[in-house]
Amino acid sequence: MMKFLKRLRYTIEADVSNFLDQRERKNPIALLNQYLRQAEAKTKETEQCLKRQQQLKEQFQLQLNENNDMLTKRESQLTLVEQAGEVDLLAFAQQEVSTYRLRHDTLTQSLAQAEQDYFELEQKYEQMKHKLKDMKVRQLQLMGKENVVRAHHQMNSVMQTHTAGDENFAEMETYIEQLSDRIDADYSVTTFEQRLEKLAAQQHTNDVSLTK
Repeated sequence: MMKFLKRLRYTIEADVSNFLDQRERKNPIALLNQYLRQAEAKTKETEQCLKRQQQLKEQFQLQLNENNDMLTKRESQLTLVEQAGEVDLLAFAQQEVSTYRLRHDTLTQSLAQAEQDYFELEQKYEQMKHKLKDMKVRQLQLMGKENVVRAHHQMNSVMQTHTAGDENFAEMETYIEQLSDRIDADYSVTTFEQRLEKLAAQQHTNDVSLTK
């Protein structure tokens, strides 16, 4: 059963891959537009992560500043307790100083790590923006190429139609000329017949006049 499911999965993946390849060949600009939308969405997400990391850095810095203020205060208090010989306060003051020093070390390390993470995210973000711009340039190049191809196709179509139209026009012009010659010939024959009939009629009239 597992082997069958694996074969089924591989078959489906192959079909999907083949479908995407065919779609890319048929409409590469549409697929590139889809990639651009995905890249823009990922870039936006990275930008939001970068902003959150910046806020995190600021929070670490704020906590560190507050802790340092309290550490300075507790260290002064510890010195005062030691000078005053307040034994009952000494353990508390020492514990407070130790706690704030430990927190100082933790916050310092966390802030350094946050700054390093921010730097790496910022580099990735800039790379993504450059990649996105390169993809948009590629998009314009493909759109220009598609436009030129479409224009050539339309022009070739018009030229083929024009050539066919010229041929049809030449055939029609020949036909009209032939028709015109036929009409002229028919008109000449008709006119000749009319003249002959007229002459025949005149001859007949003259013959009648002589017999009288």
